[in-house]
Amino acid sequence: MASGNGANGTGRRAGIEADEILDRALALVEAEGAEALTMRRLATELGVATTTIYWHIGNRDELVTAVVRRHGERVGRTPVAGDTARERVLDVARLIWRTSLEHREVTRLAAEHGASTLHARRLELTMARELEATGVIGAAARDAMRAITACVGGFIVAALRADLTPEALQRTTVLVDDDGASDLDPATREALTEPAELPAVFEATLRAVVDSVVPADLSANAYL
Repeated sequence: MASGNGANGTGRRAGIEADEILDRALALVEAEGAEALTMRRLATELGVATTTIYWHIGNRDELVTAVVRRHGERVGRTPVAGDTARERVLDVARLIWRTSLEHREVTRLAAEHGASTLHARRLELTMARELEATGVIGAAARDAMRAITACVGGFIVAALRADLTPEALQRTTVLVDDDGASDLDPATREALTEPAELPAVFEATLRAVVDSVVPADLSANAYL
C-alpha cells in the first residue's frame, strides 16, 4: 500500500512527471558535470527505479537529447535587447556565447552527444527573425546565420578547450617560440606571447562579422 508521502511499498516515489526528471537531470549536469548523468545516479537522486526514467524519457541518449532541448528552450526565452535589428542580432549572438559558457557542462554534454544543434536552436531562430527584419532573407539569411554562428561557435570551442572558469575567462595565452618565427617583427613576436583578452577579441570579431552581413541602413530603420 502506498504511504502518505507519495512513496510506494518499495520506498520509491510514485507519480513523478517527465518534467521533474529533466529538471533534476539538468541540475545534476550543471552541478557535477556531464559524467554525473547516469540513469542509476538520476534514479537515486529522484528516489525512483531506473525503469521509471526509461518509461518517461527513454534510454540515456534520449535523456541527453531531452535535457539539452529543455535547456535550449529555457535560454531561448531570454529577452533580446537592442534598438535596431543589427543590435538585436548582436545581442542574440552574445546570448549564445554567454549562456554556452555560463552553462558549460550542458554545452559539453550537447557536444559529446551530437546534440549541439538543439542547444541554441531557439536563439538561432530568433536571430533568423531579426535578420529578416533587416531585409536579409533567403540564401542571404542562411549565409549570414552560418557566418555568425561559426564565429560564435569557434570562440566557444576556444574557451572550453582551455577549460577556463568564468573568473579566468578574461585571459588566455598564446605562446610563440623563436623557432620558425624569426621572420616576424619583434613587436609581433612579443605580442603573441602575451595573454589575449578573449571576450574583447570575440566582441570585435562578432561586430565585424555582423557588420559585414547586416545592412546598416535597413537596420537603422527597422524599428522606426
